[in-house]
Amino acid sequence: MNRYLKKTGLSDYKLGISIFVLVLFHISAMIGVSLGYKEWFVEKTPFTLLLSFALLAWNFPFDTFKKWLLAGIFFISGMLAEWIGVNTGLIFGSYEYGENLGLKFDGVPYLIGIYWAVLTFITADISSRLTKNLIPQILLGAALMVFLDFAMEVSAPVFDFWTFRGGLAPLENYITWFIVAALLHWIYQKASLKGNFRFSLALYLVLLIFFGYFYVYYSI
Repeated sequence: MNRYLKKTGLSDYKLGISIFVLVLFHISAMIGVSLGYKEWFVEKTPFTLLLSFALLAWNFPFDTFKKWLLAGIFFISGMLAEWIGVNTGLIFGSYEYGENLGLKFDGVPYLIGIYWAVLTFITADISSRLTKNLIPQILLGAALMVFLDFAMEVSAPVFDFWTFRGGLAPLENYITWFIVAALLHWIYQKASLKGNFRFSLALYLVLLIFFGYFYVYYSI
């Protein structure tokens, strides 16, 4: 019992610190950009994404080889899909990445691969807690990823993350996102992982509120 209480207390401590840091960074960026300091805050995006991944690894936690292996699979899958998209224009539509997501491999920022991994882990963890059936888990998790991508599309070109030819992401972008996300969610659910639902939900909501705010902000 004492061991359980100590473990639970440590978990709650980690969770509290992590959520505080996530909220602090994202709220600060929302206020800063709104006050006219967009360039300063947006240039810090690589650090914020890496911080989010580090907090995920700490809270999920990434404490087994299987979890790190899946993180690698999700990273490589995301990079491969984006590489095909950027260099052929066949699966997501014609688009290119800007300069605010850091170092690139043949036009694709490495951080995008990390972003695919982070989103897969947290949305799969959320969906696995909301339903115990495989197909609904896969569909719900993929839908959560696509919904967040939709919320990002208005601010992405403004922040110099990525830009679609013609200005708007085509329908095929969301269809392909859903298909690729569903495949990754199938892998996750088949691996029978157990994460940290509270952290996954907190990170997803922070990202959704952040990009949802700028969706409205830049749409007015």
